Amino acid sequence: MHIGRDRLRELLDAVLAEDNSTLGAMAAKAYASPFHFSRQFARGTGESPVALRRRVLLERAAWQLSRGESVTEVAFAAGYESVEGFSRAYSRAYGHPPSGTGSERAARWLPTVNGVHFHPPMSLWVQSETKGRPDMDPTAVMLHHDVDDIRELLERAAGLTDERYRRVRAPGFSVLSWDGVEESIAGVLVNLVWSREVWLAAIDGADTPEKPGDDPSALRARFDEIVPRWLAAVRDIDGRGGWNDTLIDALCEPPESFVLGSVIAHVLTYSAHRRLLVRAWLRAESPDDAMEIGHGDPIMWLRQRG
Repeated sequence: MHIGRDRLRELLDAVLAEDNSTLGAMAAKAYASPFHFSRQFARGTGESPVALRRRVLLERAAWQLSRGESVTEVAFAAGYESVEGFSRAYSRAYGHPPSGTGSERAARWLPTVNGVHFHPPMSLWVQSETKGRPDMDPTAVMLHHDVDDIRELLERAAGLTDERYRRVRAPGFSVLSWDGVEESIAGVLVNLVWSREVWLAAIDGADTPEKPGDDPSALRARFDEIVPRWLAAVRDIDGRGGWNDTLIDALCEPPESFVLGSVIAHVLTYSAHRRLLVRAWLRAESPDDAMEIGHGDPIMWLRQRG
């Protein structure tokens, strides 16, 4: 999996590599001088390379001990030259000897300023600084990524020629039969915008909106108009704890009932499918720009926003 270069991740890898027990070896792994490596690492983590390595290996040792591995094996795996030296370091860190290690993950994590911890079997866990941070809730991430991604696709579509924009790429294709055919980039983008308008009308008890035309500029303007209302509607549902409320949609014939949480999940699910479809067509259309067009990955989106 390739999600772009992450320099901090590279520095952490250099610190935690099994054979990099000294600062010089860590720096060489990261292609930097020891001084530059230490400064860059401390700037990113608030902890020195040697201190972080020592702490994370002790956390790994605690996990290994909780699984029944011997103190001797764990001590040498953590880079200590003797069991006695390991036991002293472990006791200072945890307040009890290695033989007293419990089984809970929280008990294995040592205090740190950066939230970087050992996570079994051989990876890291970065603990959030703010518990329950609302913008990191998966629903919030998906909701805002979805909006930003559609906006980017509309911008890219505006740069296409009419022929490329409306070219039939999947004759007769439709994502959802009741939304009509979506055989071109234009057709898919129309439904990406219109689907939110339809569901907002159902939530508000308004009439079914007219399906928009596929002019890129007009479509972008219509999307910009609907986005604040769409986000506000979801915030309102969340704020009043209304995910389990039932919507009676009189726009259907005959009227149907829907749980509000399932409506939002429905919109995000088919929106993701359509967005990925448009990106695939754009990459096929412009192979030289495939890297720039990307895959619409929320990981990269969040990283670029950070």
